[in-house]
Amino acid sequence: MISKELLDILCCPESKADLVLDGNFLVSVDKNTRRRYRIEDDIPIMLIEESEQLDMETWKEIMNKHGKGIG
Repeated sequence: MISKELLDILCCPESKADLVLDGNFLVSVDKNTRRRYRIEDDIPIMLIEESEQLDMETWKEIMNKHGKGIG
């Protein structure tokens, strides 16, 4: 499990936006990039080339679920 302290200092390497913890993923709050980074054995894999770009609808659902009030 990612600690709140670690989550507070991590950011998206592409957009520098904040991240939200969604299951075993960290999701960027940046609407343009919509990056999702996986977490393996409690270690976030923060490589852009290893990330996934979410479609707009999926990204909006995750943001709304985490109270980001986007879309």
